[in-house]
Amino acid sequence: MSGGILHNLLFFILAIGILVAFHEFGHYWVARLLKVKVLRFSIGFGKPLFIWKRQKGEDLIEFVVAAIPLGGYVKMLDEREGEVDESLRHRAFNTQPVANRFAIVAAGPIFNFILAAFFYFVFFINGEDGIRPVIAAPAIESIAAQAGFADGDEILALGNAEVKTWQAFRIALIDQGIDGGTISVKVRTASLSITERHISIGDLHILNEKEDVTKLLGFKLWKPEIPPQIGGITKDSASAIAGLKAKDLVLSIDAQPINNWQALVEIVQKSAGKSLNFIVLRDGEHQVLKLTPKEKKQGDKLVGFMGAYPEVPESLMNKTKTRIEYGPVDAALRAVKETWVFSALTLKVLGKMLLGEAALENISGPITIAQYAGITASIGMLTYIKFLAMISVSLGVLNLLPVPMLDGGHLLYYLIEIAKGSPVSQKFEELGQRLGLALLFLLMSLAIFNDIQRLVN
Repeated sequence: MSGGILHNLLFFILAIGILVAFHEFGHYWVARLLKVKVLRFSIGFGKPLFIWKRQKGEDLIEFVVAAIPLGGYVKMLDEREGEVDESLRHRAFNTQPVANRFAIVAAGPIFNFILAAFFYFVFFINGEDGIRPVIAAPAIESIAAQAGFADGDEILALGNAEVKTWQAFRIALIDQGIDGGTISVKVRTASLSITERHISIGDLHILNEKEDVTKLLGFKLWKPEIPPQIGGITKDSASAIAGLKAKDLVLSIDAQPINNWQALVEIVQKSAGKSLNFIVLRDGEHQVLKLTPKEKKQGDKLVGFMGAYPEVPESLMNKTKTRIEYGPVDAALRAVKETWVFSALTLKVLGKMLLGEAALENISGPITIAQYAGITASIGMLTYIKFLAMISVSLGVLNLLPVPMLDGGHLLYYLIEIAKGSPVSQKFEELGQRLGLALLFLLMSLAIFNDIQRLVN
């Protein structure tokens, strides 16, 4: 197993372990609070790897780590799973009032939202780094161009949602554009005047396309003109083989003058497998180097790749970067708001998928999640913490869906019980479990299929 796969797997298991443990702790804590007898607290399914037995008051509880880390459970005393001594019957889960059962089951997803808000708080209290939402000139026929957006416009707000980073702009576009219609956008132009533009999405289903929503609407991130100077090269790359070094200034490629990094990239991408003559300035002297770009898949096509990155002056970096500082109260409020917004957006996206208005390719499975776990951990601990917050929100929302086998399915049964005055029949519950199992199997199959498609691409 390669180091990259092992790295991703490690942080994936860590993420799932933390989120599942806190979810199950919600069930466990409320059950104990309501005096229901807990028998086992398990992280993972299948064969137990480690078992600890602890005396909690008058109860001996097993704490287990099991072999399959994709979930967990809290086992409580229940007459449906075996005989219960008459003296303990009042502590069995199935004999509890419906309000108690509802609270125990709902506690798991609720604790996921609490955990997400905590992780978001940790992220925001440390300050948020991002890319300023400044756009480049949009394509002439794009929705952005038709709305009057121009090179150098900085997005300040969409509707009532303030926007300070490119990522926040993208999320706000999805949130406010998912139902189509028109979005009002407050911008600061390149001449520093404040104005309002209107994005007319109409009946376009922005999540039913494979393109990112910003690109679909014609928005491109503004990028400063970067000098064609090598900042560094990757090991065993075409640049390393050719003898390029950090600080080399590329003057021309095949006698074509190179004035900026983008011009260099365009030539290299068109020249996979073709030998190119580089003239570079190194320590005041001209050097002639031969470089043959390697092939690399980008989307559905092969492009040339040289394995080098530019030297970006700090003054240019400061034009694109932004940092937002939060006090404790602001960080807490922002954390709660982010949890709420992301929860609502997740529900919207799921609803659009059911209506056929969002591509099923948006569903991700364990392989993609593992990749993002590894990537965010590599970037830094705060980025990984924000990743955990987002996954915790998703776990909370998914578990509240009214699907048998999930917490939301049980909550639906309890709502029916409250309405009709008696529990649903065991036959109805068993039928629901089979249906829920089939739905979950289909969903997991689709998610894994999407993961494999992404890997192939």
